[in-house]
Amino acid sequence: MVSSKTKKTKPAAAVDRPSRAEAEAAVRVLLRWAGDDPEREGLLDTPSRVVRSYEEFYAGYQVDPREILARTFSEVDGYDEMIVLKDIRFESYCEHHMVPIIGRAHVAYLPEHRVVGISKLARLVDAFAKRLQIQEKMTVQIADTLNEVLQPAGVGVILEAAHQCMSTRGVHKAGVTMVTSRMLGTFRTDPSTRREFLSIVGNPGVVAVANT
Repeated sequence: MVSSKTKKTKPAAAVDRPSRAEAEAAVRVLLRWAGDDPEREGLLDTPSRVVRSYEEFYAGYQVDPREILARTFSEVDGYDEMIVLKDIRFESYCEHHMVPIIGRAHVAYLPEHRVVGISKLARLVDAFAKRLQIQEKMTVQIADTLNEVLQPAGVGVILEAAHQCMSTRGVHKAGVTMVTSRMLGTFRTDPSTRREFLSIVGNPGVVAVANT
């Protein structure tokens, strides 16, 4: 369980990005290092394809997660029950080995005065997923950003994911799922709220007793 102390989620640090030509040249070096010839027919366009793929894989670096949640709605006729978007499929990438992390996110909050469009919750997950990540950090980033921007009564986030750095290399353990959670506000202090959330998302291996 991640600590319940909420910190301001830091934006991604600005970096001096190399040019597309430099990125493609780096791919050619890796192809040669792997033992193949980047000039053979089947690999001629591989560097440009890899760079285009990376633009999609790591698109989250070009997105401000707070901007995603900027537009909210207050005309909800006093609705103050839990809002849950579950089974949000995500694809992320291990920052240690640069291989995929594929899983599902369950995101919930208890609104105080404002709600956000449900597609924005999925976009928030993607904004952090499409970066080099570790699952624990990503869990905190999603929950803390939602908490900071919407200022709800509580936030609950659970991620379930399979890590290819574990299934395709190293220990080669396929079929293993990692579960992480972040509970803030009433999701942490009120056991009944926590149990309701876990019941809705199917009790994915998270203890349903609030820590003190």
